[in-house]
Amino acid sequence: MGRVTIRRGIPPLLVVSLLALSGCTSDPPANIGLGEVGRAPVTEVVEAPATVGARATATLRSPAQGTIAKLYVREGDRVKKGEVLARIRSPQAEAQLQQARQAARLASPATPSLVRPSVRLASFDTRAFDAKVSRHFATARKEAKKIRDAQARKQLLSAIDLAQAQHRAQTRALATITAQLNRSINGVLSGVTSGLGGLTSSMASLQAASKSQARAAAKAAESTVKALTVKAPFAGVVTLGRVSGGGGSGGLDGLLGQIPGGGAQLPSLPSTGSGGGGTPVATGVPVSAGDTIATVTDVSALTLAADIDETDVLLVKKGTRATVELDAVPGAGYTGRVTGVGVTPKEGTTGGVSYPVQLALGPGTFDDGTRAPTPKPGMSAVARLTVRESPSAVSVPASAIVSSGRESVVWVAASGGAERRVVKLGAQGDAVVEVLSGLSVGERVVVKGADSVRQGQRLP
Repeated sequence: MGRVTIRRGIPPLLVVSLLALSGCTSDPPANIGLGEVGRAPVTEVVEAPATVGARATATLRSPAQGTIAKLYVREGDRVKKGEVLARIRSPQAEAQLQQARQAARLASPATPSLVRPSVRLASFDTRAFDAKVSRHFATARKEAKKIRDAQARKQLLSAIDLAQAQHRAQTRALATITAQLNRSINGVLSGVTSGLGGLTSSMASLQAASKSQARAAAKAAESTVKALTVKAPFAGVVTLGRVSGGGGSGGLDGLLGQIPGGGAQLPSLPSTGSGGGGTPVATGVPVSAGDTIATVTDVSALTLAADIDETDVLLVKKGTRATVELDAVPGAGYTGRVTGVGVTPKEGTTGGVSYPVQLALGPGTFDDGTRAPTPKPGMSAVARLTVRESPSAVSVPASAIVSSGRESVVWVAASGGAERRVVKLGAQGDAVVEVLSGLSVGERVVVKGADSVRQGQRLP
């Protein structure tokens, strides 16, 4: 739902008609009231709905399929940076780490010496592996098509297509390298013995690439196993998640995790296992890759997000002061200060445009001076931003201002009757407005019934 920014203060009266009549000598209407131009402090306030936010929030997810071996925290606990929240047991991740380390060791033999030109490399047979990967791609694509959100579904399908294309390219590249090496060997066998040095170099390059890839796979597997120990990235309050509870690889996250390079290319999406229908996180509960284990929220400094209407946002600057009222704490007022004004517009339900404004939320007090409680992230509030102040302004009651097109008009009680005077306004408060030009202190103006006054009309 869009937010509407409301300008505090009484809006100028709408002119029904302005007639250029002079010489009117009729008795003044009884509904006309006069006031005097004076000096007074004027404060203009812009009011906007807002939402309380936290300094930072981090969602911690399971890096692999497994089981919660131990849970060290409870809902609402305060934790320090680096504190262990949970440990996940994942035989699958451990096995993948061992396989990756073994592959890295096998990829590091010394380059063989070629004593005679009788070497020929057989083509790598990757058909079984390719068939397995193709099945994973097909299943992942089937699961992705079940996503209801059209944009998210499109992103997932595009990411899967890209991953499959990259896998095919890698397979073709491997075949090309093998064919090139065989051509080099055939040249050696035909008598070009000087090519042995180039062959040795090519084989060394191939081994180096294989070794680098194996090391990268081992490092990734080590990171996954390390992430099985879930730690707080910063100090904050813990909210436990809800997991799918199946621990299987049939979900979309598990399938995509099996696609080469798939996990790194996918857009960040909420875990389907952390919704209200999942299983609460607890010791012994199975988890799938991507399940939310816990969320850590840093509430050491609270913020406020407000949407300011386009008609007011140019008045809001960094450092603008604000008073804040919370729906959850009636009778209390909190301090606030603008820390940033966004430039990306947001369209409201009424067709207007608003802009996001970020505020730092300060302490609050009740009317009797006692300290108000600390709000929680997500609470709704009303922010009143002081956008213009004039401590000693030439001022008139807001009821004296009549709007005439783009002009602001005041009726002045002159010797010849009512005189139409165009004025320039400054700060516009609840009851009085600042007049920057067009009036002088001590002049008498119409403050009641101003929309019915005519030029030259006799005034009380």
